[in-house]
Amino acid sequence: MSSLPKCPQCSSEYTYEDGDNYVCPECAHEWPKVAAAVAEDVKVIRDAVGNVLQDGDTVTVVKDLKVKGSSSVVKVGTKVKNIRLVDGDHDIDCKIDGFGQMGLKSEFVKKV
Repeated sequence: MSSLPKCPQCSSEYTYEDGDNYVCPECAHEWPKVAAAVAEDVKVIRDAVGNVLQDGDTVTVVKDLKVKGSSSVVKVGTKVKNIRLVDGDHDIDCKIDGFGQMGLKSEFVKKV
């Protein structure tokens, strides 16, 4: 398979290089190689309302969350301090008072 990036407009995998640009043969979209390299390295994680999250932020839970393997629930409005962003199925590693170490999805939190 090709190591070239997919087209950002139509997600076609049949892109090709043309000088300093990448070109998509399906939708004729062109974009610079430099922008593609920067976009691949930076993964932006956003909260439930679209704010960009960073390591060390404080967030609040926007939905009651069942704790897997327990009968307890993390309630709406629970404040979580000093989050850490990670790759994987859960975007956030954190420590919640009364629950301990947890992994949360960014779609269930809001930046304070």
